[in-house]
Amino acid sequence: MACSSSDLSGWIEGMIEELTASNGQHSSRSPLVTTDSPHCTHNALDSLLDTTGFPSQQAAAPSSSQHYQETLVDRFTGQQLPCMTSLPESSNSWMLHHVPSTTSYSSKTMLPPPPSAPMERINGRVQQKVVNSNAALKEQEDSGVQLVHSLLACAEAVQHGDLVRAEETVCHIQLLASPPGPMGKVAAHFIEALTLRIYSGTSLVRNVTNYESDNSLTELLHFHYYETCPYLKFAHLTANQAILEAFEGEKQVHVIDFNLMHGLQWPALIQALALRPGGPPALLRLTGIGPPHASGNEIGMKLAQLAESVNIEFEFRGVVALKLDEVKPWMLQVSPGEAVAVNSVLQLHRLLYSDGPHVPAAIDDVLQSVLGLKPKIVTIVEHEANHNAPGFLSRFTEALHYYSTMFDSLEACNLPPQSSQQLLVEMYLGREICNIVACEGVARVERHENLEQWRRRMVKAGFQPLQLGFNALKQAKSLLTLFSGDGYRVEENNGCLTLGWHTRPLIASSAWQYA
Repeated sequence: MACSSSDLSGWIEGMIEELTASNGQHSSRSPLVTTDSPHCTHNALDSLLDTTGFPSQQAAAPSSSQHYQETLVDRFTGQQLPCMTSLPESSNSWMLHHVPSTTSYSSKTMLPPPPSAPMERINGRVQQKVVNSNAALKEQEDSGVQLVHSLLACAEAVQHGDLVRAEETVCHIQLLASPPGPMGKVAAHFIEALTLRIYSGTSLVRNVTNYESDNSLTELLHFHYYETCPYLKFAHLTANQAILEAFEGEKQVHVIDFNLMHGLQWPALIQALALRPGGPPALLRLTGIGPPHASGNEIGMKLAQLAESVNIEFEFRGVVALKLDEVKPWMLQVSPGEAVAVNSVLQLHRLLYSDGPHVPAAIDDVLQSVLGLKPKIVTIVEHEANHNAPGFLSRFTEALHYYSTMFDSLEACNLPPQSSQQLLVEMYLGREICNIVACEGVARVERHENLEQWRRRMVKAGFQPLQLGFNALKQAKSLLTLFSGDGYRVEENNGCLTLGWHTRPLIASSAWQYA
């Protein structure tokens, strides 16, 4: 079984299932058009050996029109192997360099047959090249099997609290040869995370658990991830389409964004509201929540300029908060009579930590606060994964499934190797991996849950689902035409939309309203 960039995730998944089965275990699994144009082209892997173009071993029919002295070239050694033969003028043999002969022969001249030894030598070398290629693929597969087995063994030791065995295993892993391509990159991030978890008393891991404090780096990574991959674009487009439809006919509208970041989501909505049938709303208010940063006012000013250019009355207000549960309803200043939309892109999973099974998590308070606003719509985009399981080994295995697929999908973006774009996108995902694997307790904020879990939670909180309509599906599929290759998939899931790579959903978009 060879491992290529197009089937990395499936290969790892099958390998994990085989390994866990052998140990008696079971792995757990669980119309707006933006003008963004990602610089993505898809390149399929070249075959290891081109088996076309071999010369025919049939003797060519002699021709009396012209005679040639032929030079047979061994393409592996570069040596010339002289032989005399007569070929038709139309011959296009790939190894024959035709040199017009100065000697003429009659049609009755008996020419010696071409020697068989050169062809045997060439075929032998081709066969040897195939054998060498297969051996290299087998060696790569064996190293991948050993690597996955060692990663799971280390994770199992961590779960059982056997840090001595975990340390020995991770030291062994670091000595293994790193497989090429996405698999080696995924493994490197998981090895780093395991190392940090094992040495959790060091200052290094404390810096990792506090990575969110570096707002400038977080914003930089977020921006490059948005520019390079379709996932955040999909999130913004589907949420905007749902908000646009919910605001139909409303004169005063208020959008509350749980993570303003660069404000990349809102220019498209402003333009769509300006062009909607019946004219734009009389007032559009935007409240952006996020950590303190110097560009907050600048973002508001740029959005205000855009709104003014399309004749929309616009108000912007920033709310500074490091965590969403620090925001109280009175801070949002919702006015009577306005239609409210609450937007959360990859934020609510950060509120799932609880001190115990009977202690409410922050998500409960936040959802009740949102419900109290009586919103016209709540749009939620979250990872389609289950990285919040209590057992470390099951969480580790699920994360290995998920991020092997995610790194696999990055290959379709065809980023220049070792370019800054590639390194920043991989760093964005690598920090998620590190938080899932290396951190526990309140420090572990990447507590991703799947769509079915979010459905149960939202209904329990008092919300009812809204269908993401045909226009959202159509626009999401149009977005994927900007990315080459056919690996990305948009699927409908009971009124929600998912974006994934081949058969695995990776991100899910849903909409809700006040019941």
